[in-house]
Amino acid sequence: MQYDIKTINEKIQKESAFVDLLIMEISKVIVGQKYMTERLLIGLLANGHILLEGVPGLAKTLAVKTLAQAIQAKFQRIQFTPDLLPADLVGTLIYNQKDSKFQTKKGPIFANFILADEINRSPAKVQSALLEAMQERQVTIGEETFKLDEPFLVLATQNPIEQEGTYPLPEAQVDRFMLKIKIDYPSKDEELQIMRQNIGTQNNTMKTVVSPKDILRARAAMNEIYMDEKIERYILDIVFATRAPKDYGLDNVTQLISYGASPRATINLALGAKAYAFIKRRGYVIPEDVRAVSLDVLRHRVAVTYEAEAEEVTSENIIQEILNKIEVP
Repeated sequence: MQYDIKTINEKIQKESAFVDLLIMEISKVIVGQKYMTERLLIGLLANGHILLEGVPGLAKTLAVKTLAQAIQAKFQRIQFTPDLLPADLVGTLIYNQKDSKFQTKKGPIFANFILADEINRSPAKVQSALLEAMQERQVTIGEETFKLDEPFLVLATQNPIEQEGTYPLPEAQVDRFMLKIKIDYPSKDEELQIMRQNIGTQNNTMKTVVSPKDILRARAAMNEIYMDEKIERYILDIVFATRAPKDYGLDNVTQLISYGASPRATINLALGAKAYAFIKRRGYVIPEDVRAVSLDVLRHRVAVTYEAEAEEVTSENIIQEILNKIEVP
């Protein structure tokens, strides 16, 4: 097996060479936010979608736009509003009087990168139209079904401040997002750099460093990354501890969890760990890779009880406790 790992390692080293280039290009425009950039790459490599939560003005839109530019992919920003209709998202049939036929007019969903801005501002019908695109990688207009181009990544944002006039995402839909990322304010030095960049004349020009084909090739290579059975068991233990904490000696959190993570969490933890190993240019997964993505994969999949809310305990506190308790292989 040793020889195999060595071969895989060499292959991953070669295939992941673009990662540093990509991060370097993005950092020309995005100051700091290394965590967000890495998580965007994990979502992209693992073919998953991302839910972003953060106050306005933290460069969420700019980050996705910059990533799309660096990859030479098509980017669309859709502002979700209460009056948005599914047809505004996926497209519609338009009657052509000249030919006396209906023609398909494709909507903004037909792109590689979709920024669904303030997704919780639109009604359930629009959210469900986006869901088909996310899950099935296809869109139905009238009687025709269209395949979406690969890579296809939905980045949805939620504003945690205003909750009036919003339509909270149903749990089943939240579960469709591979990662939920929380973004915080930049540091003082980073904000100084942001200020200088935006009031000065310095114009950081970005280069396209990767093609969509390279991303698809990287995904195929990522699947070959070696994951030991001990790591697989470790992932299972983490997920099962959210469902049956007592079995893992976590009696103190039993009353705080209303329900645990679904099997999607197990799949996404494994994929996320592989993608993280790929970004770190390794051909095998170590426990640290699993721990690095655990919070992002699980924070929206572990529901807390009213008791936990009263005690101001969040799903993140619970996940952290689980990670501290479960033995690392």
